[in-house]
Amino acid sequence: MSPTEWLLATQLQAPSKLVPIDVAFAVLTVVVLLPVVRSWRDRRAWRSVGLRAAIAGAAAVVVLVVCWIASDVLNLFGVTLSPVTRMWIAIAAAGLALAVTGMVQGGRWRRALAVVLVPAALLVPALGVNVEFAKYPTLGTVVQSSPYPALDLAVSSAGSDASMPAVGEVRTVDIPGTRSGFPARPAVVYLPPAALVRDPAPLPVVLAFSGQPGAPSDMFTAGEMGTVLDAYAAAHRGRAPIVISVDQLSAPGRNTMCVDSRLGAAATYVTEDVPAWLSAHLPVTTDRRAWGLVGFSQGATCAMQFLTAHSSSFGSALAISSELQPIDQNARHSADQAFGGSVAAWKRAAPIAQMRANGLHGDELWLTAGSADKEFSENARTLGAAAKRAGAATTIAFAPGSGHDWNTVQWSMREELPHEADALFGALR
Repeated sequence: MSPTEWLLATQLQAPSKLVPIDVAFAVLTVVVLLPVVRSWRDRRAWRSVGLRAAIAGAAAVVVLVVCWIASDVLNLFGVTLSPVTRMWIAIAAAGLALAVTGMVQGGRWRRALAVVLVPAALLVPALGVNVEFAKYPTLGTVVQSSPYPALDLAVSSAGSDASMPAVGEVRTVDIPGTRSGFPARPAVVYLPPAALVRDPAPLPVVLAFSGQPGAPSDMFTAGEMGTVLDAYAAAHRGRAPIVISVDQLSAPGRNTMCVDSRLGAAATYVTEDVPAWLSAHLPVTTDRRAWGLVGFSQGATCAMQFLTAHSSSFGSALAISSELQPIDQNARHSADQAFGGSVAAWKRAAPIAQMRANGLHGDELWLTAGSADKEFSENARTLGAAAKRAGAATTIAFAPGSGHDWNTVQWSMREELPHEADALFGALR
């Protein structure tokens, strides 16, 4: 392994590896805070400590109020910030405020340490938040747009004369918006061992969607889909669904709400361009009952939209922390952004409204959320009850102790994705 590869493989998720960094940050903070005193009775020095501590505490309180307004009042993030995330943000604010006071009031050595405290006050809380959300497992997933090489279609279509490999391949591929004109970013595809031999038999398909903000590679880097699929393939003689993580956003923070609108023809891209490309280039089944969906957060809402509005094109879905309807901030803004200003049209696009209109007879649905994520757990129950009334075989499950984060995704992949794969293979028979 080269030095660059070693660096990119640096683990960011193991709390035990982050303890020394946290300890060093705590020591640095204390050193910047405390004065050099000749005597414990030096009241002037201790008043300086009290002033610095008060400024740091005030900064923490201010950002906590800002978090409350942004998250709880204005709902700018679409989800409520967890107490742990708020704690780390407050620590960052306090550390930065303390660094500023050290630069202003301290001597030469204290100013030097205060300069070092600035990046530490940003890095350490960021690492702490990442442990909670499990978004970036390694440094490579932070700095690389996709850690996966491009798919060689010539090699893929020809297959291999060698024996079936032990594991599948994860590759990056460009899928053009031929009919939609949608400017999608590269997708990420998983090819199971059974797809890597000469003249492979047709396999089921799963279309996957990351959350927003996000990228297609997130489902494999943070969601660990590849590991789950390889384990499934190992238990089924190399057979697993072909999974394609599709870009339904076109940019990390753009919420297309998975419909055709002035933001882009996301629905046409997903339901027409992507299936046409898959059918032309990979060994996928033509039986659309053996095509499934999986998504997280905004991507889960998209999965629910496609299942309920295009039930003849998909037979199942695993929706992880789904919203009740496609939404960007609020109903009015959502309608203005993607539904021509019509709140009524926005309401009709909700999965439950589509269930009532179209039914879900014969479909299978898995709805999951973190047990600590009250809002999205309730969404799962509400969607599940509606799906059952619409005729779908529905499972509702909750990831123990996790919230609206990638820990929930990883748990859902391990626990429920194999069941969806079983259902898709069952549809082939």
